[in-house]
Amino acid sequence: MPTVIGAGETPGLIPNPEVKPRFVPRCTGFREVPGSAETVGLFFMRLFLALILSALFLCCAERAEMPKSPELYITVPFSYFPPEYTCDGKDLSPPIEIYGVRDDAKSLVIVLEDPDAPLGVFTHWVIWNIPPDTKKIPEGIPKEPMIGNPIRAVQGKNDFGKFGYNGPCPPSGVHRYSFKLYVLDTTLELSPSATKMVLENAMKGHVLQFSEFTASYGRSK
Repeated sequence: MPTVIGAGETPGLIPNPEVKPRFVPRCTGFREVPGSAETVGLFFMRLFLALILSALFLCCAERAEMPKSPELYITVPFSYFPPEYTCDGKDLSPPIEIYGVRDDAKSLVIVLEDPDAPLGVFTHWVIWNIPPDTKKIPEGIPKEPMIGNPIRAVQGKNDFGKFGYNGPCPPSGVHRYSFKLYVLDTTLELSPSATKMVLENAMKGHVLQFSEFTASYGRSK
């Protein structure tokens, strides 16, 4: 009786039932690595987590408080805003006094912001290119992009979308308002339409001194 030879068998050899046949793909140009899909997925998951952590680190670094210069002061004549400097009154910018600016300074920047706003920090005023020898800023700075009187300076847009100063106007409760003073080693070539974000980017690497003064204001519902 003739011997039947199965596909892949060699005549004269008896197949070993314990040895399983292997399938070798032909003309593929590559071979599949066991677990490669899981490995690639794990790699991209780790990469994604690394990117998220890097973004959080950079964000926190950007938000980190700048250390105050002990010799530099900015102050207003109150710790609680009188109504005339808020949206409940004439909405005038308050009088400001500055002390301790370095002799090699080229310009001053003032930013007023509310860190207690419901949707995050809210900017009420950005003003830059103030002469470094300025000691007093009177109340009622004009709400114009370019000002020459009573001081020379440039004003950008606040978070109300307006030029110049717009005072405290909290929806409810008591909020803090920080007058931040930056002493720079240069003047800034910025458009008057610049926002705080644009201003902060332009100031990077040019801050010689920093100080701030905080006052509060509240409204009932």
